[in-house]
Amino acid sequence: MPAAHNSSTHASSGVLHLIPVGLGDAPINAWLPHEAQALAGQLNTYIAENAKTARAFLKLTPLTQPLQEITIHELNPRIDDATLQTWLAPLRSGSSIGLVSEAGCPAVADPGARAVAIAHQWGVTIKPWVGPSSILLGLMASGLDGQRFAFHGYAPVDAAERIKQLKAWELNSSKQRQTQMLIETPYRNQAMFTSLIEQLKGNTRLCIARALTTPDEWVRTLTAAQWKSQPVPQLDKFPTLFLFQAAA
Repeated sequence: MPAAHNSSTHASSGVLHLIPVGLGDAPINAWLPHEAQALAGQLNTYIAENAKTARAFLKLTPLTQPLQEITIHELNPRIDDATLQTWLAPLRSGSSIGLVSEAGCPAVADPGARAVAIAHQWGVTIKPWVGPSSILLGLMASGLDGQRFAFHGYAPVDAAERIKQLKAWELNSSKQRQTQMLIETPYRNQAMFTSLIEQLKGNTRLCIARALTTPDEWVRTLTAAQWKSQPVPQLDKFPTLFLFQAAA
């Protein structure tokens, strides 16, 4: 690791811009302010979870340079901290870098948090921009407790472990009066919905927030018992957030 990167703080005029991207197929003006769009089109270096997705996002912005001249570093689990520090090094000499996620807000349920942590260690300015977060949008629309909540990411894939975990989260929800939130791989959404209505108590409120900010957006909250008497929602291939709150 270069010696210069060992300093805990380092004043710099560079800025790490945290720029949200869309949650699905929707006009960029519907989810990203014009000032953020303009800034995104000016940066010449990005760190992204997926380079292809980042390029698709940049094509929507008012680019001030050819897309092929923009450097996009792909942050995957195999990238070590030394490499990530090399990518971020221009910040220390005054250059600005953009950080984007696969969808929604970077560094929230996203590996980009590693880059933000390093920038803080160096004393670099971090600028978060306003944009869509499925976690917050789903919580806003759910009618569940917005004061106390927990986002868990993915539930276990193994059926027995998943049941055990869902029941543990439901117990925490009841004890702490806390909304529980999770996501699933889109092709397993229907199976997750079935697991939830079968395993949650009948009076636990369950919200399904599908394809937020897109034309296929659909949000509804019912008790687990009520969901059993409703038509099964179409969730396959749609990014979906599941939220539930147990009775105290």
